[in-house]
Formats: sequence, C-alpha cells, structure tokens
Amino acid sequence: MQTTDIELWELAAPAFLHALPALLEIYTAAMDPPPEQIPGRHSIMREHARQPRFRSVVALPRSGTGAAGFAYGFHGSGGQWWHDVVTAELRERDPGADRRWFADSFEVAELHVHPAQQGRGIGRGLLEAVTAARKERTAVLSTPTGRTAARGLYRSCGFVDVLPEFHFPGSPHRPFTIMAAPLPLPGGGQRRPARRSPVWQWTG
Repeated sequence: MQTTDIELWELAAPAFLHALPALLEIYTAAMDPPPEQIPGRHSIMREHARQPRFRSVVALPRSGTGAAGFAYGFHGSGGQWWHDVVTAELRERDPGADRRWFADSFEVAELHVHPAQQGRGIGRGLLEAVTAARKERTAVLSTPTGRTAARGLYRSCGFVDVLPEFHFPGSPHRPFTIMAAPLPLPGGGQRRPARRSPVWQWTG
C-alpha cells in the first residue's frame, strides 16, 4: 500500500476477540454511534468472529502507537441476519439478483479507519487485504447512502449498487446502500497481509 509507515496484519479469531476493545475504539471514533449502542456492537462483533471462514485484518503503524484501522468479514449464508434481510428485499426488487450476488459471497461486515488516519490509502489497503485470495465469487457490504468517501472507495474497487437505498429493521431514518463486487477486486487479488500467531497479544 502507499502508506509506508503502516503494516497490515491478519488476526485469527482468538486474537481478534482479544483486540476487540481497541478495535471498538476505532469504530466509535469513525462512526460516532450513540454510547448506548456500543455494548450491542461489541456483542455483534464477538458473534461475527464465530461465523464460517472469518477473516480480519488490522492496520498498525510501525511506530507502535495503536491500530489505525481494521476490517473483517466472513462467508455469507442463509441464517445470518444481515444476509437474510438483504436478500429478502433484493428478491422483491430484482428477482435473480440475490443469486447473482449472494449465492457465494464474502460479507465485508466492518471496515473502519480512525479519523486521524483517514485519507492515506489505509481503507483501500484493508479492503484489498481482507478480500485477497478469497474463494467466494463476490464481496458484499452495506454503507450509509450518500456522497461519502467510503462509497467512493468501494466504487473505485469495483463495487456496484444492488440496493441503492435500503432501510434495515430498526433504522427507518438512516438509509444504506447495499453494494457488491466480483472477486478478486481489481488490484487486490494478490495482496495478502502478514500473519500473526493466533495467540498474538494486542499492545495498541
């Protein structure tokens, strides 16, 4: 990646869970959620780490000053909440599109860069790394609707809108765009993060 003072490391699920408090700090800084939602997000992310073919990548400054960002995902399948609500809506709006994009998909569940580190190519590096060498046919994700930097990044990496404006249950006033892309992503098919031991200790 272009940012030479950043290293990308792959975390196995146990290391991801150990790092979760620090990763939640990045999520909070990037998303600014209501404080009462943080415990629920913590529980969701713990549950995600148990999903099939889970993969997570963290961006670490060489200076050792704490993580700059992270991304993770897993194989999407029926019985997962996000997968089920999205494909149900897609079947109503565009029959056949659910099979085209979601029949064999890697769900990019979270990708966040700390605001102080944004604009340096870290998000692109994380996206390319977390999807690199995946066996699924497609990658899928959701992002807030609007002219955002995140949406611009996803478009530049080959993602297209499959549901331009979608309201998740419980969030009627905040529209999201569901996006998908064929794998491998352009320029990211061979990018592999370094691996740490599953017992790697978080020092951020």
